[in-house]
Amino acid sequence: MGEHIIKLPDVGEGVAEAELVEWHVKIGDIVREDTVLAAVMTDKATVEIPSPVDGEILWLGAEIGDTVAIGSPIVRLKVAGEGNAKPQSGEAEAVAAEPPAKLPTPKPEAAAPPVVKTSPKSDEPKAKPAAPSAVSKSTAQPSVSGAPRPEGERPLASPAVRLRAKEAGIDLRQVAGSGPAGRIGHEDIEAFLARGPQVAKASGLARNDAVQDIKVVGLRRKIAEKMSLSKSRIPHITYVEEIDVTALEELRAALNKEKRPGVERPKLTLLPFLMRAMVKAISDQPNLNSLFDDEAGIIHQHGGIHIGIAAQTPSGLVVPVVKHAEARDIWDCGAEVIRLAEAAKSGTATRDELSGSTITITSLGAMGGVATTPVINHPEVAIIGVNKMMVRPVWDGTQFIPRKMMNLSSSFDHRVIDGWDAAVFIQRIKTLLETPALIFVD
Repeated sequence: MGEHIIKLPDVGEGVAEAELVEWHVKIGDIVREDTVLAAVMTDKATVEIPSPVDGEILWLGAEIGDTVAIGSPIVRLKVAGEGNAKPQSGEAEAVAAEPPAKLPTPKPEAAAPPVVKTSPKSDEPKAKPAAPSAVSKSTAQPSVSGAPRPEGERPLASPAVRLRAKEAGIDLRQVAGSGPAGRIGHEDIEAFLARGPQVAKASGLARNDAVQDIKVVGLRRKIAEKMSLSKSRIPHITYVEEIDVTALEELRAALNKEKRPGVERPKLTLLPFLMRAMVKAISDQPNLNSLFDDEAGIIHQHGGIHIGIAAQTPSGLVVPVVKHAEARDIWDCGAEVIRLAEAAKSGTATRDELSGSTITITSLGAMGGVATTPVINHPEVAIIGVNKMMVRPVWDGTQFIPRKMMNLSSSFDHRVIDGWDAAVFIQRIKTLLETPALIFVD
């Protein structure tokens, strides 16, 4: 038997390090070739790390939220044969490999799982890998009886597991975890729910003094950094305008009903019309389609219009990008929005699909509210916010009539865009949306 060390592979794009966002295995697990061991994140792209060999997990080299350098050891396996970890002189063969060099060095948990020591003292017995059965029956797989966790003990779980528990109304303190140090996984949530709804949901008026500390990692940390950068550097001006979209909705419904033999078209939402209206408005005001390098004092004005579509996913907010909207018709825009939204929600969107925007649309759909104050996607200079569509009474000069109305709440970088220019831009979009035939006129 030997040991095989798995290092964090090069994930491309010249990335030197990545953040560990999820472990899929624990010490003592038996894995096969291509079993997914962990997930790491660079920017907004998540990459899964598979095992290249069969073996038993002896050691995990990082904690959730750690930043690990490319090439650093992250997993040690016991394998059949010699493996790739060569023993050092004077050390036992089972503990030959050096510990990983990762950034930062993880702080041990109070209930950390046992690991193989790298340099045992001469008067201590040499550490041996725990047998799979021993690991699974002791620290690696605690009881899942559903007994409450001790008061003050913080449940360990990934953001995805916490979100699932929140949506199911589950108090994670009532769930026993089967992972290292009692970490709660999706399988523990499933086991908890399988025992019946009487223990799955909190009820009554009992006092709750719990304080849960949630480490900000992965996508949520990157969102926090991006928003902080935007708000600290960009002086926002927000302009809200009311749009009558009655005619647009009638046109959209008619186009969606139209069928052409041999032609498959996507179902149109409001977004493709707004995108085409933005393209026309930007042709009159190209400075709105810019990136501002505030450190160099340079405005990069782009000819290609790459529209980011802010999308909510189970992991958090991401911005897939419709590239070259100026070269797409209304149906092509609609098809690309659907494709990118599905990729973002399933976590399969590539790094290229999540970067490169020059202006962004943000929409909360039916939950859009009356008005919002969107945060600009740094280093862009404008963001268009779509609010909820509602039927409102509108005075036509002689009577009130029902019209479908919607607000656009849009923010601009006041260092680059004057208030007058922002108003002209939104008024142009308003005209195009209220008279949608103009969108199709070159």
